[in-house]
Parts: sequence; C-alpha cells; structure tokens
Amino acid sequence: MKLFVDIIGWIGSVEVIAAYGLNSYQRIRSDSFLFQFLNLTGAAFLIINTVYYGAYPSTFINIIWVVIAIPALYKILKSNPSSL
Repeated sequence: MKLFVDIIGWIGSVEVIAAYGLNSYQRIRSDSFLFQFLNLTGAAFLIINTVYYGAYPSTFINIIWVVIAIPALYKILKSNPSSL
C-alpha cells in the first residue's frame, strides 16, 4: 500500500508542476481543459498521499485546489464541449 501511495503522490506532484510550468511558459492557458485537468488530478492524487501520511495542512490546500478546479472544468466543458 505504501508504494502505491508514494507513486500516486509522485504522479500528483508531476501533474501540478507540469500544469504550472506549461502555463508559465505559455504552452497552455489557465482556462484550458488540460491545465485544469492536470491540477484536479494532481491535487486529488496528492490528497491521497497527504492523508495517508497525516500531512493535513497539505491535504487542506489540495482540497481547495480541487474545489477550484472542478467548477473551472465545468465552465470550460459547458462553454466548449469539444475541448476534450
């Protein structure tokens, strides 16, 4: 179980950093499906990891990250269903 949680945590970290880096270098926009999807899944994976290890301040910030990403994804999909 620990190995699985560690792998999930690393994947989540890579996703969040990738979203930030791609956006910072104008490879993707912050209102793109990919940016929000990477943030949502990255944060969700990090929640699993931080809950497992009892790192609750990090869990909290990632829950907020997910709460921000879900409506943003909904808005993107509603305005442009072909954005997938």
